[in-house]
Amino acid sequence: MSNPQMSIVEIEARIADVRENLRELVEQATAYSGAADDDLVAQRIADQEALLARLIEQRDGLAQAKR
Repeated sequence: MSNPQMSIVEIEARIADVRENLRELVEQATAYSGAADDDLVAQRIADQEALLARLIEQRDGLAQAKR
């Protein structure tokens, strides 16, 4: 994930993609029923939230480095 060649613009695009994925996963979670489905969607949401946090941290680090 920590690709030093990614620009802030590229990271912003990835952040937008992850946020869209999260929105879709939340919509799926409301449509699914059953413990197995709930667990799978919950894990996918947790994974996407962790990725989002890493991307935001990476973007913020690049932005600070450019100052």
